Amino acid sequence: MTEASYVKRCTAEAAGTGLLLATVVGSGIMGERLAAGNAGLALLANSVATGAGLSVFILVFGPVSGAHFNPVVSLAVAANGRLRWGEVPGYIAAQLVGAFGGVAVAHAMFGLPAWTASSHVRQGLSLVASEAVASFGLLAVILGLSRSRPTATAYAVGAYILAAYWFTASTSFANPAVTIARALTDTFTGIRPADVPGFVVGQVLGAGAAVALFGWFEGAKK
Repeated sequence: MTEASYVKRCTAEAAGTGLLLATVVGSGIMGERLAAGNAGLALLANSVATGAGLSVFILVFGPVSGAHFNPVVSLAVAANGRLRWGEVPGYIAAQLVGAFGGVAVAHAMFGLPAWTASSHVRQGLSLVASEAVASFGLLAVILGLSRSRPTATAYAVGAYILAAYWFTASTSFANPAVTIARALTDTFTGIRPADVPGFVVGQVLGAGAAVALFGWFEGAKK
């Protein structure tokens, strides 16, 4: 691919990830304000908006960049030979820039400072394990459908993330860029900066396990 197409793909990754974070953080703020202290109702609003938004953003940006919006997805795609390893750093940098921008946009819409370190404690082995499970499932959906039913991937990913909000103790961040950016919002969806490394470790381990499993599946078919 040409250098121009690579720039466009990275721009799409930044824009899509930014919209995803604006949706996650913005719907969390709105949900919490409207729920009048009912955390379950706030989580329902947050999860539905995130799942629906993610499906839409994948459909919009998928034809340009593949709509990874997630460093572990980019790494998995590279491991499967569908993205050059030399292009992975640009994808991840774009995702991080977009994620930080998305938080700032969400805060601006609700009259908050661009970034504020979160005080929302999310620590413990159970949450790290939850992130491993959430990331394993996300990569399983993507890798399982990308070859057999690629047109269903956007809807399946959105539905999976919506479900994983509820069956994981961590509410399924499943994305290092999202996790790092959410350390910059002291709102419903925030995560304390000190808790970010544990989440990222869980995400990388879960994603790696999914890549290994589906690589084995593919090898067994040959």
